[in-house]
Amino acid sequence: MSFHALQAEAAAWAAAGRAAVVVEVLATRGSAPREAGTRMVVAADAVLGTIGGGHLELQAIADARALLQRGSGRFQRHVALGPSLGQCCGGAVDLQHRLLADAPPAQWQPPAPLFHLQLYGAGHVGRAVAGLLAGLPCQVQWVDERESEFPADPLPPHIQRVCVEPVEAEVATAPLGAFFLVLTHSHALDLAITQAVLARGDFAFFGLIGSQTKRARFEARLRERGFGAAALARMVCPIGLPGIAGKAPELIAIGVVAQLLQAASRLAARPGG
Repeated sequence: MSFHALQAEAAAWAAAGRAAVVVEVLATRGSAPREAGTRMVVAADAVLGTIGGGHLELQAIADARALLQRGSGRFQRHVALGPSLGQCCGGAVDLQHRLLADAPPAQWQPPAPLFHLQLYGAGHVGRAVAGLLAGLPCQVQWVDERESEFPADPLPPHIQRVCVEPVEAEVATAPLGAFFLVLTHSHALDLAITQAVLARGDFAFFGLIGSQTKRARFEARLRERGFGAAALARMVCPIGLPGIAGKAPELIAIGVVAQLLQAASRLAARPGG
């Protein structure tokens, strides 16, 4: 369950006056099932979200329901996963238990975004990519000049639809170190966006949908427009992790989102990242 989905469900419980306990991972050391900031909400007969499963979660649920029976208070618990619970992770976590009434969902801090992405194109692959990103902690500007291509269903708060012309002008609004993914319906539009992204040069990832033939044609046109080998080498085309067979939009999207996560992990692992 994504942060926003959990927050919305917890807010509905709070509005209905349902008694529950918020269990939050405050800190971790070593190998742990989930990262700091992860929450789950425990009622007497239901649980929203997860802090990683296993014995840790079972014990946390039991502690939460004991707090529910008391009806007041809060507590923190340090858990060494190996010695105390027999889990093979070998790390440790600090958990906090608070009544839902004392931890209003509107005040929860969202997790830091893994990346800021400008996603160009609301066609089949773009919609599949957006669907996967709906459950991930990221910030997405989903850009297309065709309002009719966006899904009718509401999007989660971290995905913003942007209907604008000319589309390539939106590149200038992205923050420093943004990710860009270009999946539009038009090769001419893809080229215009590509030129705008490469001209900025301060991106962390730039992926363009297409074959090796498309890449070669784009490189030839971009060289004519003054782009050198170093800039062109930063363009990822084709996109998606290798080894995932099939051309269905959903399969392409899985490979592409995995590639975005891989790029984000590499950035985070850099000194100062």
